[in-house]
Amino acid sequence: MLREGEIRIPSGCAISGIMNKRGRVFSGEDIIKSIALMHDRGNGLGGGFAAYGIYPEYAEHYAFHLYFDDERARTTTEEYLAAVFHVAESGQIPTRRVGAIKNAPLAWRYFVKPKPGFLGETENEDEFVVRTVMYINAEFPGAFVVSSGKNMGAFKGVGYPEEIGEYFCLDEYKGYIWTAHGRFPTNTPGWWGGAHPFTLLDWSIVHNGEISSYGANKRYLEMFGYKLALQTDTEAITYAFDLLLRRHKVPLQVAIAALAAPFWSEIERMEPAKQELTRAIRTMYGSLLLNGPFSIVLGSSKGIVALNDRLKLRPLVAASKGDVLFVASEESAIREICPEPETVWTPRGGEPVIGVLEEGGDEHAN
Repeated sequence: MLREGEIRIPSGCAISGIMNKRGRVFSGEDIIKSIALMHDRGNGLGGGFAAYGIYPEYAEHYAFHLYFDDERARTTTEEYLAAVFHVAESGQIPTRRVGAIKNAPLAWRYFVKPKPGFLGETENEDEFVVRTVMYINAEFPGAFVVSSGKNMGAFKGVGYPEEIGEYFCLDEYKGYIWTAHGRFPTNTPGWWGGAHPFTLLDWSIVHNGEISSYGANKRYLEMFGYKLALQTDTEAITYAFDLLLRRHKVPLQVAIAALAAPFWSEIERMEPAKQELTRAIRTMYGSLLLNGPFSIVLGSSKGIVALNDRLKLRPLVAASKGDVLFVASEESAIREICPEPETVWTPRGGEPVIGVLEEGGDEHAN
């Protein structure tokens, strides 16, 4: 019988992220090693990765990754995609045989551009793609969109993350940002669509924790046309960032202040101008406030943001060396791939770690 101290209580889930600020690409081997070190934080019911810069030959196309339950679902979905998009190329996502991976769906990718005639009068291509993702996920049984951004992709499924990385041959891809997740599902099922990351356009979220404000967040997002169909609170975080940053075009720091807002007691101690702004943010976006324990990594084509809840109920560590920024649930997961970082720090609750791709960075340099 195991006694206290002989087992690990890891507070569930593992997250990790690596970014080269100069946009230099590197293989997925390091992110797999980093997340694999935190194997005990998961239970084999979910693992996944997001990678940026992996499709330079189709950088101007939206790269749709889709999973299908069967050929019928694939055929029906492909007919719809062909009707509303110009499809430059499509095919199965390469995989390897991994004994632990069972009951995998059909995994396909499509490099597409919207047909102009299908855009609404006030709709741009990004908004049309968002509408398409929501429509497929809600209305096409047996199909769901795993990722839909440009020059990026998500790879996820039921298994430990190192198994998912092996299954999808991620050591053969090169990207300038990689994020990863090892899941320990509690309130939602362990299924291929429920694994992290969750994505929309080039946004991706990996998340450790539980959002107790999910109901209020979901209702607010639905007022803006978002359809939450994938049975997890993490989907709401992804759409919240999309709403704030892309649609409402608020500065990143304002979006962070909305989602991980300071306590009212802290706001009272702020200097007047900052206090007025923070009060306005809390008033305007109170329904997007994320309550509950969480640490997240937001990925995008422009960089990453790592953030935990105001009380720091989930762990988050950051480090840097040269042009590379690392974030993870555990310092050991960083030192596994960077034994001697130049700086290591533990951000305070609600304090973001922000990595921005440098202007003029070469996204495809080796």
